Amino acid sequence: MPEIVFKGKEYVYNHHLGVPYRPLVPDAAKSVGEPNLAGNLIVHGDNLHALKSLLPRYAGQVDLIFIDPPYNTGNEGWCYSDNVNSPIMREWLSTNPVDGDDMLRHDKWLCMMWPRLTLLRELLSERGSIWITLDDNEVHRARMVMDELFGESNHVATVIWEKADSPKMDADTFSTRHDTMLVYAKDADQMTLHRLATSEDDVAPHYDKLDEAGRRYYLKPLRAMGGQGETRAARPNLHYPLIAPDGTEVLPRLRDGTDGAWRWSQAKVNEEAARIEWRQTDAGWSAYFRIYADASAGLPPETIFYNGDAGSSRSAATELKQIMGDNVGFATPKPTKLIERILEIGASADSLILDSFAGSGTTAHAVLKANAKDGGTRRFILVEGEAYADTLTAERVRRAIHGYAWSGTQRETLLEEKITLTQFKKAAEWLAKVDAIKRAEGLADDDGAQASLDPASPPKRKRFDKIEAKIDEGVLRVEGVRRVSERAPGLGGGFTYCTLGEPVTVEGLLSGSHLPSRAALGAWLFYTATGATLPPVPAGAPAHYLGEAQDKHVWLLYEPDLAWLKSPAAALTLSVAEGFNAWGQARDAQLGQAPKGHLVFAPAKYLSHRQLKDHGVDYAALPFALFREA
Repeated sequence: MPEIVFKGKEYVYNHHLGVPYRPLVPDAAKSVGEPNLAGNLIVHGDNLHALKSLLPRYAGQVDLIFIDPPYNTGNEGWCYSDNVNSPIMREWLSTNPVDGDDMLRHDKWLCMMWPRLTLLRELLSERGSIWITLDDNEVHRARMVMDELFGESNHVATVIWEKADSPKMDADTFSTRHDTMLVYAKDADQMTLHRLATSEDDVAPHYDKLDEAGRRYYLKPLRAMGGQGETRAARPNLHYPLIAPDGTEVLPRLRDGTDGAWRWSQAKVNEEAARIEWRQTDAGWSAYFRIYADASAGLPPETIFYNGDAGSSRSAATELKQIMGDNVGFATPKPTKLIERILEIGASADSLILDSFAGSGTTAHAVLKANAKDGGTRRFILVEGEAYADTLTAERVRRAIHGYAWSGTQRETLLEEKITLTQFKKAAEWLAKVDAIKRAEGLADDDGAQASLDPASPPKRKRFDKIEAKIDEGVLRVEGVRRVSERAPGLGGGFTYCTLGEPVTVEGLLSGSHLPSRAALGAWLFYTATGATLPPVPAGAPAHYLGEAQDKHVWLLYEPDLAWLKSPAAALTLSVAEGFNAWGQARDAQLGQAPKGHLVFAPAKYLSHRQLKDHGVDYAALPFALFREA
């Protein structure tokens, strides 16, 4: 398979392995509800470091990833800031931010995306998918990177999102109307992919007829349309006479007059008689059968998301202003309708959704709306590195949870008619209809018109501030417009706001300057040793028990206290090993499984190799065991 080559690739190919592990640190004051690292999360920090921090708890657990990375247009002012240990990278860092004059901006973008996409793939579950929005600046390069990291066979679709709802009149060449979404699966054979719920009215326009019960259908000729396999000679059992409504016999004839064949056997015609219709023309009778619109299984998602269904950039900006106010200062939000459509296709009611370029927090808002709609238990993880992670990203989610006051313009369609040339000639009649609507709503152009209707009646309460009439694409539309101030109801839910703790390093552990919590260190050690996320600790387990891996019980002798770590209590002794072994054997017997060995992380041991072997113990010394898999 072809590989993409870019400057710096050799330095970032495995850069994710050298990124230090930094524990998640909950901030109760900025959270909604009791902090819980197993629930919804909003993480403030560099997204590469944050993704590394999520691995011990969420590797292989995320069902859907949506990211909206920098498009690299040359006007965004983003910075390449990964601390890659190479002279070329250090040189690049001196030319930040990346702009349109940077001749290596595409290489920098690829260097920035490669390790992040690598970690995102590790976080995806086997049924998971990743959706990436981009424009033409990098989409072709991103496609090559994704083919290399995820596999070309796991490319599911390239989706066009109609982000613009009107042309850009000052465009130099083409007015760009769309963004692109690349959709890849972790494993295309296992990917969650739902059809879209719909009604029969939406299935297809060619279902243009209604039966006696009001069901939509269209007609298809019962005669096979011709070909070598659809003649009397090839299908003699499908050549027989049918009786037309006037009693005449009708045989399946091809257009050249030769004997053809019916699509159905005589037995099926008898069974499906209610679906057969006859049409008479100058050429005689023709038999058709009904094909009904079946919306029960939904529609397959299409590769074009129109803004009427998925929102536009304009509607996203309006939505954000309604929630956060006019001075929000965020230029490129995504509409919740777009993320809701993605969730409908690629997620289930219990899915975990990750957005590591969270921006204005649209993904969390869409997840909360989906849960409020169907009672689902979807969870979200947002990662945002900018300073507005609290004041915009998290604040929007808080307002979505609790509700928010908003003001805006609402429109109600009062008249909608397609104007043909004949109707256009009756312009005076249509203008009279518009005036009648204005008078009925108490907004007539003539100040005395309302009183002239009925001088004895009191003035009508105005529902609208104004009435607007316009003709758009041949349709006359009259709308009532009103300015409203309301309070949007809260969607409920909560989240834990986190920052990233100090990196876990050998120096920090040895000096005691940066000692992570036992939970944070244990999760990282378990992941690096087993490749799995830490399972819940069973009831009654000893204090030092971390969890059960596929072939071992894993233990950690550790407390975030330097004096304790230097004391004999932190050492693996014979009595401790015997206790671990006894509990493990009892646990294995209780579960009816073969006896497992033990992996013990501890600062020191007072056992010989023979004693460790006798008790089935593999010893891993802290702090050096932290980096044996990194």
